[in-house]
Amino acid sequence: MPHHRTVYTGILLLTLSLLLPAAVAQQVDPRAFEELPASPQLLQQVRQGGFVLYMRHGATDSAQPDQVPIDLNDCATQRPLHDAGRAEIIEVGNAIRRLGVPIDAIHVSPLCRAVESAQLAYGYGITVVNELMYTAHLTTAEKLPVVAMTRKLISEPVSEGSNRMIVAHAPNLADLMGYFPTVEGSLIIFRPLGNGEFEYLATIHPKDWAELLGGSGASE
Repeated sequence: MPHHRTVYTGILLLTLSLLLPAAVAQQVDPRAFEELPASPQLLQQVRQGGFVLYMRHGATDSAQPDQVPIDLNDCATQRPLHDAGRAEIIEVGNAIRRLGVPIDAIHVSPLCRAVESAQLAYGYGITVVNELMYTAHLTTAEKLPVVAMTRKLISEPVSEGSNRMIVAHAPNLADLMGYFPTVEGSLIIFRPLGNGEFEYLATIHPKDWAELLGGSGASE
C-alpha cells in the first residue's frame, strides 16, 4: 500500500502503546517516516474543508530546556519560542489566511510555546486542552490519555466548509503513529475517517509556504 494511503487504526496502535515501555516508545527514528509534500491540488481541497491540520509549535530556544516536571502555570520552566520562531509562526498564520483555509476550532496544548504559537498564528479563538500535553517526559501510563485525545481530534469527521486545527508537539504524533515532525512550525494535513482512523496526507514546512501560495491560486 503506498505510504500516503496508509490508514492509521485505533486498536492496533493503542495496543502497541500499551505494550511498549516509555523509553522504547520515545526512540522514534524520524528518518523512518516518509514525509509527503503538499500539492496545490491538496490545498485547494483543504480550502473546501473537512480536514484536520496539526501544527507543531514555532521554533524554540533549546538553550532553555523544559524543567522536569514542567509547571504549566510558569512559562519560565518551559522551553520558549525564540524571536525568529515567533516571526516565522506569524508568517505561517498569514499564509493560511491568504490561502483562505476555513478553521472553526483550534485545540491547543497547555504548554506556553503551543499557546503562544496559536495566539500569534491565529489570534485568540483557541481552546486549551490539557490532554494535548507534551508527552516526551511522561510515563507510558501518563501518555495514554494524550494519545487517545490526539487520535480523537485527528480522526473525528469535520464538517465540509471547515477544518479542525491542533497546535501541539512532535512527540505526541510520534507516540500516536511513529511520525516525529522534526521541523518546528510544520503543518501536517490529515483526512479524518471516523472510528479512530485517519489518513496522513502531507506536511508543510514553514519555508514551503511561499512556493505553495504561488501555485495554489490563493488571492493576495
